[in-house]
Amino acid sequence: MQKLELWHNISCSKSNSAKDFLDQNSFNISIRDYLANPPSKSELEELLKKLNISIFDLVRTGEDIYKELKLQNIKEQNKLIDAVLENPILIQRPILVVENKAFIVRPPLKIEDIINKF
Repeated sequence: MQKLELWHNISCSKSNSAKDFLDQNSFNISIRDYLANPPSKSELEELLKKLNISIFDLVRTGEDIYKELKLQNIKEQNKLIDAVLENPILIQRPILVVENKAFIVRPPLKIEDIINKF
């Protein structure tokens, strides 16, 4: 089985559920605490490619900081990427990276289906 990487937020119940599932099923995973270890611009852009989505689809619009910074008014992808880099709490979670693909695993039960495809 290939190595898996979980972009994880320890304060998120869905992220913790995903991590617990992977741990309980003895998957070989590395954990990326993206709040303690925020991505660089190139890492975020690479993640977006693996997810096959735009930054607009990755952003958590319900976060207070999203509203405070009025990010809903941003129409340029690079400006929103910069805002996310400064505030990584805005990144959807959890994200499972498998080889050259990535998936937002909500609900965490999607993990098993994803892994079985590889």
